[in-house]
Amino acid sequence: MLTQYTLKMPHAVYSGKDALDKLTQIIGTGVKKTAVFTDRGIIGAGLLELPLSKIKESGCEYVIFDDLAAEPTYEQAQKAVDAFKESGADFIVAVGGGSVIDTAKLASVLATDEYGVKELLDNPQMAKKCVKTLMIPTTAGTGAEATPNAIVAVPEKELKVGIVNDNMIADYVILDAVIIKELPRKIAASTGVDALCHAVECFTSNKKNPFSDIFALQAFEMIMKNIEKACDDPEALKEKNNMLVASFYAGAAITASGTTAVHALSYPLGGRYHIPHGVSNAILLAPVMRFNEPVCRGLFAEAYDRLAAGESFATEAKSEEEKSAWVVNRMEEIVEHLNIPKSLKEFGIGSEDLDELVEAGMGVQRLLVNNMRTVTAEDAKKIYLEII
Repeated sequence: MLTQYTLKMPHAVYSGKDALDKLTQIIGTGVKKTAVFTDRGIIGAGLLELPLSKIKESGCEYVIFDDLAAEPTYEQAQKAVDAFKESGADFIVAVGGGSVIDTAKLASVLATDEYGVKELLDNPQMAKKCVKTLMIPTTAGTGAEATPNAIVAVPEKELKVGIVNDNMIADYVILDAVIIKELPRKIAASTGVDALCHAVECFTSNKKNPFSDIFALQAFEMIMKNIEKACDDPEALKEKNNMLVASFYAGAAITASGTTAVHALSYPLGGRYHIPHGVSNAILLAPVMRFNEPVCRGLFAEAYDRLAAGESFATEAKSEEEKSAWVVNRMEEIVEHLNIPKSLKEFGIGSEDLDELVEAGMGVQRLLVNNMRTVTAEDAKKIYLEII
């Protein structure tokens, strides 16, 4: 556990019934022109209509940027940033998933000609906040609205890289379950498990601390208790709102702690094989947690006690070992219930790709060093073999 730790959060977070009404109030505080970052899928699904109506109520001029790539390369992100710089907008509203929000973050620190996305890959500390931001997530999963991170693909390395700078933390966040009510189950499932990974990884990270534990453990409990109904029942607004809040909490945990081997080993799957981030994390979740279990047993048992309080299964597991095993098995059951792929075979990845995967995964040392159990190249190979 860290001996010194920091928690940095957005200036204001709004949630609950009609939380989107706050958008008009925020825009009405001296904003001249708003840049709305979104994507065509969001527009096609009708998810932009309500936020846009709130912007129109404010009377503020606005411009929409919807040509944003899913899981963009740094060059695609730069293209979006360049378009924003030409718009003359003095405020950013991001309505979308992690890729939209991350691109908006980059734009907020790149309204200058002093540096670009490529330069931030080499030196993230160059970034300085130029434009205030409001994040409205349309998935309950990535937690991007809470973090200082922006993830971009680097094609020449066949890897995804995180640009991390506190200046990219959002100024405002709105969490409103109405936005995710019609989210397809497949997307709700994979992004929800991404949030689950954030929570459990931050709680079992070498960087864990009292700040991150508060958010990570609360997020873990809320996700474990709400994710299945939130994904299965389109009308389950209470559970969907709980997932939005839990996703934000898990993102806050990342800012104070850090993810571990699940995310480290999943980055090559996205960068090289373009598997959606939440799916690659879900595939790796159970294998990595089983690998970590011997050194995280006490923490998993603590999580069990949190989940079991007042529940019918409270006495199912009694020893620390039984409690730990129950938690790992329950996470695996959730991934299976949500019909997320459990093998890389569905993506055309076989044993012939193993050496490249191991090399790329072991290259993500900034996250592997957070893992409580040391991951060697041989360990990584065994984990990948489980899912091939």
